[in-house]
Amino acid sequence: MSTAPPTPALPSPALPGRVAGIDYGTVRIGIAVSDPARRLSSPYATYARAGPDEDARYFRQFAAEERITLFVVGLPVHLDGRESEKSAEARQFGRWLADVTGVPVELFDERFTSRQAEDLLLDAGMTRKRRKGRLDKVAAQVLLAAYLESQVRGSRPPGPLDD
Repeated sequence: MSTAPPTPALPSPALPGRVAGIDYGTVRIGIAVSDPARRLSSPYATYARAGPDEDARYFRQFAAEERITLFVVGLPVHLDGRESEKSAEARQFGRWLADVTGVPVELFDERFTSRQAEDLLLDAGMTRKRRKGRLDKVAAQVLLAAYLESQVRGSRPPGPLDD
């Protein structure tokens, strides 16, 4: 019989709770959040990467304060569905995010999210400078909204993180 305490179970992605959409980038990361019922997606922040320790601290604090029960990381793929070097980076980031926060991570196809975000900001009449400051978090919002809608329709994510 082991004397080590049991490992706490991670929350199930099927359980209700807030979801964070992540538009991964090597310099900036766009973040969006859902409501607890997982019906609405709102832009949250654009986080400027500051190094592994600072990034880990930021995401642990964010997950705790916002009561995040699932992260959805955008998976960049080519138009024909093939993965790229950026896809591998996003998968690696997803594994890192799950490790540092203890929150489950799913990957979700992010094709066209940045273009849709740019179009939304253009339609809002924003200047180039204002669009640049908001693009990443709006792209995360578009990604998260598509993910939430896919869950209602029963779509499947692109695959597990351990591929």
